Amino acid sequence: MKSRRISRTRRRATIFGAATASVIAGVAMLPNWSAGAAVTDDPTVDAKTKATFQRLADAVFTDRTEALVGGGRKDRNKPRTDGFSGDVRLSSGTARSQDAALSKLDRRRGELAKLGEKYSKGSTTVTLGATNVKGRKAKAVVTETTTLTYQKVRGSEPGTTGFQARHELTFTADRRGDWQLTGITPADEDNLAVNQTATPESVPAPTPSAVPSAAPSAAPSAAPSAAPSAAPSAAPSAAPSASASASGSVKVSTTTPAAPKAATAFPGPANPKDFTASGLDYKAMADYAKRYWSDYNPAYPNFNGAGAGGDCTNFVSQALKEGGWKHVPGYVYDYTRWFGNAEIQSHSFIGVNEWSWFAQNSKRTTSLANVYQMDVGDVLQVDFDKDGSKDHTMIVTSRSKGVPYLTYHSTNTYSRSVSSIIASYPNASYYAYRT
Repeated sequence: MKSRRISRTRRRATIFGAATASVIAGVAMLPNWSAGAAVTDDPTVDAKTKATFQRLADAVFTDRTEALVGGGRKDRNKPRTDGFSGDVRLSSGTARSQDAALSKLDRRRGELAKLGEKYSKGSTTVTLGATNVKGRKAKAVVTETTTLTYQKVRGSEPGTTGFQARHELTFTADRRGDWQLTGITPADEDNLAVNQTATPESVPAPTPSAVPSAAPSAAPSAAPSAAPSAAPSAAPSAAPSASASASGSVKVSTTTPAAPKAATAFPGPANPKDFTASGLDYKAMADYAKRYWSDYNPAYPNFNGAGAGGDCTNFVSQALKEGGWKHVPGYVYDYTRWFGNAEIQSHSFIGVNEWSWFAQNSKRTTSLANVYQMDVGDVLQVDFDKDGSKDHTMIVTSRSKGVPYLTYHSTNTYSRSVSSIIASYPNASYYAYRT
């Protein structure tokens, strides 16, 4: 997501099939329990308990999905989580958090309806992965797969939108040995699902580094350099630096451009896209993104994982390359260069801010005044906390009656409307690029 706090950690997100063996620790006493109260030995987590963990997780995320589909809280069926008590249930704190999340999603549903977006139905499934037990705490990783069917309000919406997200659940045993769900946290780098309510975390804005020598090297075959950090150390040089056009020819740029922000009011002013002028294949870009939104292309590294920096810009760069963007060989830390394959990637190929600098210096993109002007193959970036450092990159894969639909990694998502993004993050800054 971020202008990447990128390390060389590469880990493929996996939907785990079966839980690992439980690790059982010794007897523990919680210090705030009253003296003389009966306390069971540390409880075990058998197959039946794991199955209940999975069912409770499914209930939590299904309730959130249904908040986006059905009517208001008074019109919706009794939440599924209310059916859990005894051996496995929500803690009182998690129950309050869940209720607040459902209320926020109810409001989000109403905001989307005002923009002409509704869902006719939703489906959520949860797969339980690794479950580790230590004393009176159990941590379980689950993968949520959610699909929402668009109601045909405009008439030409995509059929569905959907995502996959991994969560780490923390269960704590009370003094009777009953398990309570006490925590839900993202298991991957980002948390950008449509039924999530927390604002993604950000890091301080980076200071651009000086542009290195423009002498090109055989970038894709060169030995890898250290991955980019979120905060390059030096200020940009005012001396002319080399950049490249879409065809790969070298031009001269003198600045590190700051992209103008895009308005979010609907509808956007007319600005139709000429799909023939650039010679790029925008359909190929969209088809690539739709194909690999959840099934990652093994020809590239995967940066989707805690501490790996997020895979969003890497994924968008792959789609742009599929549609005709050419490699510009050079040093990996030179943001006037752009290249990527399985062995090596320039910072501009995988970093949010670095991609923006390259895209503008190379004249491969122009900035759009309004996010609703975007069309297939265009790119949207978001600065969630308005600190001046962009956090996330997405690509447009379809458009319906003035509304662009985005596909992205971290969280793996396809065909999510820009209206939904704005409804989820109304206070963010947005940057729209025509490719």
